Amino acid sequence: MSDPNQEFQAPPPPAIALEPERKRPANLLWAGIALVVLGIIICVGGIASLITGGVGTGLAVAALGILFFGLSFTSLPNVPDAPPPMSTAGTLTGIFFEPTAVFRSLRAHPRWLAAILIMGCLNAAYIATFYHRLTPERIVNFTMDKLEESPLKPPPDRMDMARQQALDAAKLPMARVGNAVKTVVGVFFGVAFIGALYLLGVLAFGGRMHFWQAYAVAAYAAFPVLIIQRVISFIILFVKSPDDIHPLIGQESLVTDNLGILFKSADHPVLFVAASAIGILSFYKLWLTAKGLHEGGYKVGSSAGWGVAITLWLLGLFFGLAIAAIFPSFLS
Repeated sequence: MSDPNQEFQAPPPPAIALEPERKRPANLLWAGIALVVLGIIICVGGIASLITGGVGTGLAVAALGILFFGLSFTSLPNVPDAPPPMSTAGTLTGIFFEPTAVFRSLRAHPRWLAAILIMGCLNAAYIATFYHRLTPERIVNFTMDKLEESPLKPPPDRMDMARQQALDAAKLPMARVGNAVKTVVGVFFGVAFIGALYLLGVLAFGGRMHFWQAYAVAAYAAFPVLIIQRVISFIILFVKSPDDIHPLIGQESLVTDNLGILFKSADHPVLFVAASAIGILSFYKLWLTAKGLHEGGYKVGSSAGWGVAITLWLLGLFFGLAIAAIFPSFLS
């Protein structure tokens, strides 16, 4: 019989397995602060007329800093038994030859900075070369003439001012640098927007995915397609006569790997946009997106990856068709 005077001792509580603390991208916080400060300086220089186009460029740089600052509070994914990360060079080259291994590595170690910087700089270089090859006068005058034919036609006095401002921005060196910076910033925001859509799509299809995983998949699913497209477009830009290049459509791509070649954009703008969506690079991007979502998320089935990829492809197609129907003059 136990001693009634013995002090009662409660059993120890069961051990609770604590989840490892998730890390946050600390460098992104300081990069965001630095970009905001730099953007403010550029913006002030533009207000003081020391930097041509500095207001718009400064706002774009500051906006990128705000994006980085906000994303710095998003913790990195925690993947147990994660393999060692692939090198940056291995990731950039491997996405062309072994995308499955790359996306599996990005699941635990989501990387995106190098891919987005290369895409942004390549876009900026192509647009600058495109303007040099076709001349700013032809591109700006064509755009403004089509704007006069559209429902968004501004008053005549503002039209002349807008035309002159566009010509200055296309000719002045500082303004061209600012346009290049805004092009790079636009890629960062574009990938962030697409990554958010990927994340929402995966959740809607019953999968599990972290935002950084979706962001990395959005960057690397677009990377090889853009590289191939831009390299071929650069070659065509110097081989083809500038008079045979469309001043607006050519800025997107000069690659004719799709059924858009069957229609003239001036005669059938809606059919041209619909047919242009059916091509080799389009389906390559679709496959990379489905593969990336399947391999790059926590729990995303192959059917869910394809479902998200096809759904967003269709939404993008419908958006393009709507723009072509509303503003057909820009494709003529």
